[in-house]
Amino acid sequence: MTGYLHFNTVERMDAFLSGLRMRVTPVVHDPRIVIVDIDEASLVEVGRWPWNRDVVARLVNQMTGRYGVAAIGFDVVFSEPDNTSGYGVLQGLARGQLKDVPGFGAQVAGLRERLDYDGLLAKAIEGKPVVLGYTVSAKLSKGVLPKPAFDLDFLNGRALDARDSAGYEANTERLANAAAGAGIFSANTDPDGILRSADMVTRIGDKFYPSLSLATVAVALGARAVKPYLDKSVDDMSERERGYGGYEAFQIHYGEKRVKLFAVGENLSALIEFRGRGGPGGGAFSYVPAADVLSGKADPDVLAGAIVLVGTTAPGINDLRATPVNPEYPGVEVHANLIASILDNSFKRRPDYALGIEVGQLVAAGLVLSVALALLPPLASIALTLAAGAAVMALNYALYARLDWVLNEAAIVLLVAGLFILNMAWGYLFETRQKNALVSRFGEYVAPELVAEMADDPEQYNMDGESRELTVLFVDVRGFTTISEGLSPKALREYINLYLTAMSSDIRDSHGGTLDKYIGDAVMAFWGAPVAFPDHASRAVASALLMQKSAARLNDDFLARGLPQLKIGIGLNTGMMHVGDMGSAVRRAYTVMGDAVNLGSRLEGITKVYGVGLAVGEATRAAAPEYAYRELDLVRVKGKNEPVAIYEPLLPAAEAGPELLAELARWASALALVRSQRWDAAAAALAGLAAASPGSGLYRLYLERVAHLRAHPPGADWDGVTTFETK
Repeated sequence: MTGYLHFNTVERMDAFLSGLRMRVTPVVHDPRIVIVDIDEASLVEVGRWPWNRDVVARLVNQMTGRYGVAAIGFDVVFSEPDNTSGYGVLQGLARGQLKDVPGFGAQVAGLRERLDYDGLLAKAIEGKPVVLGYTVSAKLSKGVLPKPAFDLDFLNGRALDARDSAGYEANTERLANAAAGAGIFSANTDPDGILRSADMVTRIGDKFYPSLSLATVAVALGARAVKPYLDKSVDDMSERERGYGGYEAFQIHYGEKRVKLFAVGENLSALIEFRGRGGPGGGAFSYVPAADVLSGKADPDVLAGAIVLVGTTAPGINDLRATPVNPEYPGVEVHANLIASILDNSFKRRPDYALGIEVGQLVAAGLVLSVALALLPPLASIALTLAAGAAVMALNYALYARLDWVLNEAAIVLLVAGLFILNMAWGYLFETRQKNALVSRFGEYVAPELVAEMADDPEQYNMDGESRELTVLFVDVRGFTTISEGLSPKALREYINLYLTAMSSDIRDSHGGTLDKYIGDAVMAFWGAPVAFPDHASRAVASALLMQKSAARLNDDFLARGLPQLKIGIGLNTGMMHVGDMGSAVRRAYTVMGDAVNLGSRLEGITKVYGVGLAVGEATRAAAPEYAYRELDLVRVKGKNEPVAIYEPLLPAAEAGPELLAELARWASALALVRSQRWDAAAAALAGLAAASPGSGLYRLYLERVAHLRAHPPGADWDGVTTFETK
C-alpha cells in the first residue's frame, strides 16, 4: 500500500514478496531474443575490452550478413573516437618528420580505409537495423543525441511526467548518424539498491527519447513512430487529467496501419518482469559468445531472425545489476526482459484500483481470522493461519500470472501472522481464565460443589460428545394446561417458578444431578456427566423420591393459598447415552440423546396410566438395588419392539417395614396370577390389595384389566405385555 503507509519494514517485505513471485514463476525460454555475450572466453580469444571498432564492425557484419538477425541493440556507448589503429600517428608523421620520404604520404592515405575503425563501424551499421546505446547524466553532455521520439509540440499542452535529465553521454556523431536508432540504457534503482523498473521514455530538454529496449523493438518492427497513446484532445480532458503525469500506454506505429500498445506507469517507467534467473544459465534467453559470432562458429538457427542484444557478463567490466531474482544480474538481460514484455504487450503493472483490492483483502482476512482463531483450538488455528497466508499469496500470484497485476501483500501477510500471534498470546496469558470460563459454563448445569471439583482439574472436563452409561430423569406436572388456563400470568409465573426451583434444587444440589433443560413445566436431568458417578442410578432414584416429597410440600402450600393442586409424574431410565454439547450453529446445549433417553421420557408419560408418581426401567432397578420396588408391568412403549419391565421405587430397602414387605409379596403373587391367566384367583388377590390400600390406582387398574381379560380371553400365547401406541 505504498504511498499511504510508509513503513520501511512493510515496504521491504513487499519488495521481497514481489521478488519471490518472480523466482517461483516457471522459466520459459524465449527464442526471439538472443544475447551476444562479450564473456570472459571472448575476452581471452579476442582481447581485452574495449575492443577496437574494426572488431565491432566485423561483429555487426557477421550478425547482419551471415546470421540474418532482425535487429541489434548495443548495451554499449561509443562516446569517444577510436584512435587505437595508430592512423593518426601515421598522419602526423606524414605531415611532419617523414613528409619528405618519397611515397610515404601516399601509402598512409591508402591505409585510411582499413585503419579508420570508426569509419569501418559506421559503414557496417549504416542501413542496418542497429541501435546504439547511450546514457543520461545530470552534469555533462557529450556526443550526439539521436532523433527524438517526439517533443513537447506533439503533446499540444498535455502534461507528461517523464523523468527529466539535464545531460547525456551519447555516441560520436559519425556513429549516431549511421545507426538506425539509439536508446537509453541508464538504470534507476530503488532506495535499497535493487533494480525493479526502467524508464521507457526520458525527457532531455523539450524532447523525449526512448529506452534501448523500446528503440530496439521499434527498429526490429520497422516502426514509423513511437508516441504516447493520447485518446482525448486537451479540450475533452478535465483539469485533473491535463495535469496527470502518467499515460497508461505507448504506441509503436509500424507497417501500414498496425499499432502496438504497451503499458507504462509512473515516470513513464515499466516494471521489469525478470523471466529467468540471469546469465547464460538463467534459461530465459540464449547466450552466444561474441567470439563464436566473430569466428562463424555460432549456431545459425539460434541467431536467424532474432533480436540481438550485445552486452557483457565478463567479471570486471561491471555491467551487473542487483535484481529481485539475482544479486548479480547481467544488465544486458534487463533490456531483453523489457523487449519481451513489449513484444507480448504483457507488462506487470499496479492497477489504479490496487489499493481497493488490498484493503478488501485486509478486511476479509481480518474479519475471518479474528472470529475463527478465537474459536479454534491451537492446531486448527495453526492450520488456518498457514492456509490463510497461502491463500493470500496464491490469490495474488494468480492475479500476477493471469492479469499481470502487481499487488502488495506484505500488510496482509503481517496481519495474518499478527492475528495468529495475538491469538496464541491471548490463549497463553489467559489460559486459566478460559479454563475457569469452561467450568463456569458447566455451573449452569451442575451443583457448585461439583464445579469446584472440576476447577481442580479442568482439562478432564469438556463438552465433546461421548457415549457413557447414565441415568436420565423426566418430570412433568399433571394437568398443567388446565392449571395455566386458570391462573393469571403473574400467578402462573409464581406457581411455575416455585415448582421449578424446588425440582432443580432436589436434582442439582441434593444429589449432584445435571440440569439439562426446562421444557415448559417439564424438567429434564441426568446423572453421571460431566462428573462421572458410579452410583448415578442410586442418586437419580434418591432425587426422584425427594422430588415427590417436595411436590407434596408445595401442593399443601399451593392449596392453602388457593392455587391449583400440584401433582407430578417422574420417569427414570439407565443405559448407554450420547452426551455432549449438541445443537445447531445458532444454539447449543449440553444434553443427552439415545434410546435410553427416549424410554425415560416414555416412562414419565405412562406414570399416570398406573396411578403412580414415579416409574423406572429395569436397568435402573438393577443399578440401584438398595431401594424397595414395586413392579408395575411389562410394557412395550412406542418406538421399541422389545418389552421392558417397569417399577415404582418406594423407599430405601433398609427402611421398608414388615407391612410394606408383606404387601409387596402379595402384589407379586397377584401379578403372577394375572400373567398365568388365572383370572378368578387374580381378581380375589387384587380385591384384597385394593381394600387394604383404597388410594392405590395401580390395584384398581389391574382389577379393571382382569375383568376385561376375563371377558375377552387373550389366548394361550399371551405374553402379559402391555403395548402403548402413543407417547
